[in-house]
Amino acid sequence: MNQALPVVQLRVPTDEDAVAWHRAFAHPDVMEFQGGKAAELSVYDELTARQRRHDAERGFCLWTMLDEDGQVIGFTGAQPWEMGWGPVGEIEIGWRLAREYWGKGYVTAAARLTLERVRAAGVPSVVAMVDARNARSIAVTRRLGMQLAEVFTTPGAQREGHCYRLDL
Repeated sequence: MNQALPVVQLRVPTDEDAVAWHRAFAHPDVMEFQGGKAAELSVYDELTARQRRHDAERGFCLWTMLDEDGQVIGFTGAQPWEMGWGPVGEIEIGWRLAREYWGKGYVTAAARLTLERVRAAGVPSVVAMVDARNARSIAVTRRLGMQLAEVFTTPGAQREGHCYRLDL
């Protein structure tokens, strides 16, 4: 049985969202596949500023995700893959959600909005780069209709990862 997805809103991140993201992502479970520990506030200050630039220049970014009460619960969105390996130059969708909101459909609902927005911005396809151990994110890619395109080993950490692809 499919449960109804929750209502989510997406907005271009504000300066204040850096603090909210820092707080929301401080839980070790949230950061398990992102280096294992919480990032410093300065990382989120830079990230939110960069996302405002992406939105102004491209019409999409990593948007702040809000629940039905307007509370910041994470981010989802799209940005160019900027690593020197993997799908260089392609648009990657991604998400990160505060631990207390897991398992309720927020990421799937927000990622679907993301796909609508990047499609409207003229993006022909997207990828999602997911740690092979991250069953929750892999499940989201499947709910979005993405297909496994490549299995790779990450430089540095030497972990298996999956590249999922979706033509829009």
